[in-house]
Amino acid sequence: MEMFGQSLLLIFVLLNPFIMSVYLLSLIKEVEFVQFARIMIRAGLISFVVFFLFAWLGEVIFDNVLQVRFPAFMIFGGITFLIIGVRLILGIGPPMSSINPNSTEIAGAIAMPFIVGPGTISASVIAGTQLGLMMSCLAIACGLACALGSIIVFKKVHDFVQTRKERYVERYVEIAGRITALFTGSFAVDMILKGIERWLAVI
Repeated sequence: MEMFGQSLLLIFVLLNPFIMSVYLLSLIKEVEFVQFARIMIRAGLISFVVFFLFAWLGEVIFDNVLQVRFPAFMIFGGITFLIIGVRLILGIGPPMSSINPNSTEIAGAIAMPFIVGPGTISASVIAGTQLGLMMSCLAIACGLACALGSIIVFKKVHDFVQTRKERYVERYVEIAGRITALFTGSFAVDMILKGIERWLAVI
């Protein structure tokens, strides 16, 4: 049960609803609440299918299908997260472009790369290896639900606050981005180290 909780928490932390709300701010501002909730639910379902495949197939999908060793994927993912963290800390612009509210397939654009990324894919593979398919899928589903549910709640709060205290919303975006960068950078380094450890273990 402890491993289940760790996997659920890892998915939630990697999805990071605080920083994702920054990336999705243009969507949060321009889309009505009900439509926004539907978009997030669709994005969550798309992402869950991808996570399910990686949890089910595990490292086999890297070795036999993608022809890439899993440790290499972890190291690359860590480097990607590190770049994001550094950009957020230094305040040199958004690490990824924000979502276009007029996109024809917003849910898919949110799912990849905002939800489905190197970190969450790696976590899905590890969860599938440690917990088995059913329990890992349950942990992933709960982590997804908590993270996306938090973003939907933030949208509701934003709509309430926006008309009254707009400056507080802007201040939240700035503070959330800087604080989250610390955890993003730390996780990035840890992910790189774990990838190196796995690589050293097989050579």
